[in-house]
Amino acid sequence: MGDPAAGPDPDQVARLRRALAAAERGADGSGIVDLDRERAKAPLRARALRLLDQRARATEELRRRLAEDDDAPAELIAEVLADLRSAGLLDDAAFAAEWVRQRARRRGKSRRVLDRELRDKGVSAADRDAALDQVGDAEEEATAAAVAAKRTAAIRRVPADRAERDRDLRRVLGALARRGFPQEVAMRRARAALAERYAELDGGGPG
Repeated sequence: MGDPAAGPDPDQVARLRRALAAAERGADGSGIVDLDRERAKAPLRARALRLLDQRARATEELRRRLAEDDDAPAELIAEVLADLRSAGLLDDAAFAAEWVRQRARRRGKSRRVLDRELRDKGVSAADRDAALDQVGDAEEEATAAAVAAKRTAAIRRVPADRAERDRDLRRVLGALARRGFPQEVAMRRARAALAERYAELDGGGPG
């Protein structure tokens, strides 16, 4: 489906054109179409496509946005969403999988946070679980290590006493906690990153 932050890819655009052509000639290909119904759906479809052009979206997320228009009947919204699913422009399983791929390592998000984000967008538990299966324990650990290393890079000197060391540890743990990493993983990666950074500073290495 492409980056959730990006608009539809060329394949999606082609599917959209085919879907619009089908709508114009009637769903059954007979050329018979309920023009009044199509006219009623047109503004909702146009708004939905503008939102999808901004970035990919989950079905429920898009439904909520369309429902912000108090004049939009729920049944018309449901029809527009069904049309978009038929055209391949809405696919919650693909959306969730891409969301996890893009935001796990690139954004330093834990599985827990990614699950919450997808749940907030209305993605089903089954689709969330399937998407999160991409992130194994080793990858979660590597992501936490990268977050910790980025945070410790700001440290410019080896602490003079235990109080300063504890302050550094709290700051790194805070960065990991905000991204939802389990306490055990956060503590392990924070301590390892701090030890590596202090060794660099002691040896006059990078930083």
